Amino acid sequence: MTWWGWGAPGHDAALPEHALRFLAAEVGLAEQARGPVDLAAVRLRESALPAGVLQRLLAICGADGARTDREARVWHAAGKSYPDLVRQRTGDCAVAPDVVALPRGDEQVRAVLECCAAAELAVVPFGGGTSVVGGVEPLRGRFRAVVTLDLGRLDRVLEVDPKALVVGVEPGLRLPALEVALAGHGLTLGHFPQSYEFATVGGCAATRSAGQASTGYGRFEELVRGVRLAAPAGELDARAVPATAAGPDLRALVVGSEGTLGVITGLSLSVRPRPPLTRHEGFVLPDFGSGVEALRALAQERAGPDVVRLSDEQETRASLALAGEGGWLRRVGFAYVRARGRAAGALLICGWEGEENEAIGRRARSVAVLRRHDALSLGQAAGAAWVRTRFHGPYLRDALLARGVLVDTLETATSWSRLEALYDAVGVALRGALDRRGTPPLVLCHVSHVYESGASLYFTFLARQEEGAELEQWRAAKCAASEAIMANGGTITHHHAVGTDHLPWMEAEVGSLGLDLIRAAKQTLDPVGVMNPGKLLP
Repeated sequence: MTWWGWGAPGHDAALPEHALRFLAAEVGLAEQARGPVDLAAVRLRESALPAGVLQRLLAICGADGARTDREARVWHAAGKSYPDLVRQRTGDCAVAPDVVALPRGDEQVRAVLECCAAAELAVVPFGGGTSVVGGVEPLRGRFRAVVTLDLGRLDRVLEVDPKALVVGVEPGLRLPALEVALAGHGLTLGHFPQSYEFATVGGCAATRSAGQASTGYGRFEELVRGVRLAAPAGELDARAVPATAAGPDLRALVVGSEGTLGVITGLSLSVRPRPPLTRHEGFVLPDFGSGVEALRALAQERAGPDVVRLSDEQETRASLALAGEGGWLRRVGFAYVRARGRAAGALLICGWEGEENEAIGRRARSVAVLRRHDALSLGQAAGAAWVRTRFHGPYLRDALLARGVLVDTLETATSWSRLEALYDAVGVALRGALDRRGTPPLVLCHVSHVYESGASLYFTFLARQEEGAELEQWRAAKCAASEAIMANGGTITHHHAVGTDHLPWMEAEVGSLGLDLIRAAKQTLDPVGVMNPGKLLP
């Protein structure tokens, strides 16, 4: 990835003319694209690493295992949240780590943690660097310096057990590399978040990630069978057994801990046979409300696809406008859709995976439910178009930032009975907060995961950047939306984790006693408090 955006140089998603016209009319665009500053112009403060620590880290990790050069420090200075990228693009890397450690195994990880605890240096675990909530921001807290611990060299597949359907992996293994390795055994993990191209398995575990097919395959915490944690106080090993009644589940303590208790050094994950059949299709529902009712029926009648994505009317309108008049729109015969009065409806993408007879049977049950709710089929062209672009969002964000657009996402979940009120409240909060700043937004939403008891809501909001006050503008929108979420029975985060962005609402989410329990675990595993300060725990 680039240090100032997403992906590799030259992979920027160009905005076609029809998309530029739509966005200019909706939110406004800067006349000229503005690129990031040069690496040489980035503002860094001098490393505050105490004397002798660099030599100790080099002794632990090898001659190339600790870096203090400009490129390494800048690349590890932030994740990929909107505030991160605003600061990075303007060259503000004042919070860059003092050193980047690159261990090659769990013994070296433990030695780095012992070194940092003894020297009282903050430690920030770093996987793919894809956090969108400030989860890898190298905050020092009360410590004099911060060490970013990059796990990219712990990237091996340790064991594949096709009989047990379990794979053992190191934390720095990227999801695409794992899928390639599993394909040789006819297996798949089935975890495909939008950050799939760069996300690591350790990062997915640390943040309780959800993927685009998690309605069918399960969220990441459901895939974890065993986990090993290196902590300053020692090693915690929650073994991969089919089931146990030996007290509280220690895996659940580690998964979602966001690097605040220690560093995940090994994982055992559930896998499945690679599906012979994968089929994605599009449908249009009369409106978002009827689409939500259709999804509730699918979930509660256990007729749900592996992938569901229901866009509201605004997101459907934006998707069609950005797609233009050609491509999949023409292939599905959208004139026919307009003639049926559905041009202003809600677009639904569904996907089924599995053995052919089983997947086709589930599809038939799903389609029967959808037809009861007046869904109009668009066929496989719409589904194929979604598959082709499923990981493109972050690249488009880079292009929008260059044209002076605030673009960010937030997500939540609640029960079916509260979903409509929550949807309305968050939309009102975002529009109100940005209207008051003179930058009226375009607010889009879709349902991305469904459960028997409820569903998630995933919002995207865009507005003209408030030049000179970009972060204050974003913070006003984020705070308004988060307050609306907590006031209307939502969870502060469904799958992006807590990081720094959601920290102010953690006590409302888990209660003061819940926070005390997490603090007690941290005190046991990390008595000096060096692990990822400023995240998860207020």
